Amino acid sequence: MPENATPPRARRDVGRYVNDTLRDRYFATCDVLLAMGAPIRSETDVETSFGTTHIYRYGPADPAAESRTPVVLIHGSGGCAAMWYPNTRALSAERPVYALDTPGDPGRSIQREPMWQPERAAQWLDEALEALGLDRVHLVGSSYGGWLVINQAHLRPGRLVSVTALDPGGLEKVGLRFFVWIFASLFATFAPKALRPRLARWLEQPVIVVPELRAWIHAGVKAFRIRRPAPRPLSEDALRSIRTPFYLIMGKRSLLLRPKRQLERVPRLVAGARAEIVAQTGHGPQIDHPELVNARMLTFMEDVDSPDPAAAHDRARA
Repeated sequence: MPENATPPRARRDVGRYVNDTLRDRYFATCDVLLAMGAPIRSETDVETSFGTTHIYRYGPADPAAESRTPVVLIHGSGGCAAMWYPNTRALSAERPVYALDTPGDPGRSIQREPMWQPERAAQWLDEALEALGLDRVHLVGSSYGGWLVINQAHLRPGRLVSVTALDPGGLEKVGLRFFVWIFASLFATFAPKALRPRLARWLEQPVIVVPELRAWIHAGVKAFRIRRPAPRPLSEDALRSIRTPFYLIMGKRSLLLRPKRQLERVPRLVAGARAEIVAQTGHGPQIDHPELVNARMLTFMEDVDSPDPAAAHDRARA
């Protein structure tokens, strides 16, 4: 750049860090959470049409399990792959696991083009999986990541063996009560220590009482600016188009979804879909009850990989 040239202005339609100092402080909190999960086997960056995607690779410990269909994890809005620390040990004990930092969220990926539109989001994920050499995956997403995986099953299902959506976006319009909960939870993280357990129970928000999560959330809010709208829900026709084995897990006290409605609606629209509600949790069942959710996800994946012959026959006749 010439000496007197004006530096290019930051794009307003892609996520960005406020500055390098806050970014590095945020990365330090990510590393603390990552260290609480399974040992990271490797990290890599892959290029897509929308920027650079950072990926963490885990396990499995048993070499015989390397050939099993891998699990790909897609985190929620405002976070990164570090949010999966309660899940990576159990999942990677059984299968290879890849956890992606979604471009446009605070992580180690670098966004260069907007990708919030459904077609672009599906293209990004397909390109990332292709760059990793993954032709068959069990795809798991939480919250906004849940919308991403449902959208993938609708628009680009070719690489998907199954989809698991954890209290996902994409099924209902994001209502005011969810945003109120988000802001109330954020403010509650600054409450006196003695009040945090009560607030955590009231808000169904484990972030409040886990110091490492609190530090991570605080650092991310300060460091990063997200630049995308909330996703629109998929239409009923779009959901009917899904043929990938589908598993929906919701928190009983979710403020993003109406769980009882979706418990009836999703299996009716998505052929063969499983849906269930986890008690004593809100928007983060895989964080509040990791042992339960990990076990059920692994069982679902095992059923998909090795279906019961009688059930497969019944599905073929349907």
